Amino acid sequence: MSRIQIEAATKRFGPVTAVDAVSLDVADGDFLVLLGPSGCGKSTLLRAVAGLSPLDGGRILLGGTDITHTPPRERDLAMVFQSYALYPHLSVERNIGFPLRARRRPRAEIRRKVAEVADVLDLGALLSRRPKELSGGQRQRVALGRALVRDPGAFLMDEPLSNLDAKLRTATRSELTQLHRTLGSTFVYVTHDQVEAMTMATRIALLNEGRLEQLGTPSQVYDEPASAFVAGFLGSPAMNLFDAEVVSRGGELRVVATETDVPLGVGGDAPTREVVLGIRPEHLVRTAGVPALQAVVRLVENLGSEELAHCTVGAAKICLRGPRPLGLVTGDRVGLTAAPEHLHLFDRHSGRRLVWQPVPARLDAAPV
Repeated sequence: MSRIQIEAATKRFGPVTAVDAVSLDVADGDFLVLLGPSGCGKSTLLRAVAGLSPLDGGRILLGGTDITHTPPRERDLAMVFQSYALYPHLSVERNIGFPLRARRRPRAEIRRKVAEVADVLDLGALLSRRPKELSGGQRQRVALGRALVRDPGAFLMDEPLSNLDAKLRTATRSELTQLHRTLGSTFVYVTHDQVEAMTMATRIALLNEGRLEQLGTPSQVYDEPASAFVAGFLGSPAMNLFDAEVVSRGGELRVVATETDVPLGVGGDAPTREVVLGIRPEHLVRTAGVPALQAVVRLVENLGSEELAHCTVGAAKICLRGPRPLGLVTGDRVGLTAAPEHLHLFDRHSGRRLVWQPVPARLDAAPV
């Protein structure tokens, strides 16, 4: 079993709390991505799981066994670093086989396992080369092979693709995803790149300032962000977010702000409430009818198959995304709308997602 349970993990560096009581349950065979901006605590949390950064509070279990105070070498985990950490004087074959030699495994077993790993990672033709003779992508695969040869309970990866160029990063991302499916092993993967998270993960844990903002599948965190932070972090461009109020008018709830009057598609009579309205750029559409938003186009960007129109709605800045050509130019006044199911509301003060409760009629924070 390679289930990893993180219970109220806390790590401090002087007065700074880098990881703040984070709890996660990583199922056997899961591909969990720790996602967030620089300095959010994701690498610190991964290093704590590996045993390289002892916790100040909480505990970590692997397969039901408490490993909080177990030395790194005795944890059934394999770490893949951003810098690859290959031995420059050793061949690819000896780099991959190093963990087995360190454990004094028989030579025949080492040769067999190195050959098996080289076959999986397509490294058979490179076994006699030194790291300096390899490309960045090949070095990354060697680092993966060195972890894989141990047949560990789980793999821990700290931004392993960040040193690769865009094309190679895309190719290696696909290889890693396929490798996970082939092995069925548990992966815990750190990145600040949302594309990596969305395309590779079975679940995403999004961190902010050491705290867990949301845990869910890629679809869940994108389609139902638990907070304004999650909504603003995921997406390229990010979700449009601006201050507004929810009001009841004629038995219908509407979101209103300067040049904004959006029906929520639900009936009810509730007190006026300050909110943050969120709409993803791809969910905004032009309308010839009564517009929900009156926008002024400030800039149009050509992305090839798509265009981005950067607009203002009152004092708020928003972005519209759609197939090229949008038919907009700088200075145009355009009416926009969005379907009620594509509207997101967040509490103005806490930032948490709000959902409509018809009985009694009110907006409540969604469960975390």
